[in-house]
Amino acid sequence: MWYWLVKYVFIGPLLIALGRPTIEGAENIPTHGPVILASNHKAVLDSFYLPLKTPRRITFLAKSEYFTGPGLKGAFQKWFFTAVGQVPIDRTGADAAQDALDAGVRVIEAGKVLGIYPEGTRSPDARLYKGKTGMARLALQTGVQVIPVAMIGTEKMNPIGSRVWRPTKVTIRIGKPIDFSRFEGMAGNRFVERAVTDEVMYDLMLLSGQEYVDVYAASMKKDAPLADSAPAARRIPDSKAS
Repeated sequence: MWYWLVKYVFIGPLLIALGRPTIEGAENIPTHGPVILASNHKAVLDSFYLPLKTPRRITFLAKSEYFTGPGLKGAFQKWFFTAVGQVPIDRTGADAAQDALDAGVRVIEAGKVLGIYPEGTRSPDARLYKGKTGMARLALQTGVQVIPVAMIGTEKMNPIGSRVWRPTKVTIRIGKPIDFSRFEGMAGNRFVERAVTDEVMYDLMLLSGQEYVDVYAASMKKDAPLADSAPAARRIPDSKAS
């Protein structure tokens, strides 16, 4: 119940007024059954606008820190992220990757829509960064299709470090589902998982119009003082998997 109240009553109307969001390709999301929505990630508001404009409920995997904060603020954060369908995962432990995979499998096996950001973190500069292979492993292990999603404009409304939302046009582009059944039984093969990931990132690049950078976004954030020597952007990954 809280999910729909947040979407349609508490926050949704404000987001609509500020972002005038439109969605293209919504018909590509199936009306029932499990699927993975793989989105680029420019701003925290991506996790607000995508559920706002899609008819089905989306479950995201979220860092556990959102659910463990102290005091009244921490309690509110825990309630809010639970209400909007976020599932906590611990990203710090030795088994963090497996825990995230297990959580994703549970969502998919329940027949739900799983939202994933393959880049692993927000883009530091609105470019599209190298995807991590956890999404591919989930898709290969469960056999579900992956639908690429491009969020456009959210980084202007909610720049990194900003505390105030700025009125900006937001567009959501939903791509065609990608079927990886040709790789059935190959989950765990790192070369196949990389090929699957790169294919999704290629489609994300085409949908979003972003420049592609063949390094992980987390590495760029860590090495921010070295930005002058950062790798140059490339328009496309080396190739689209066949």
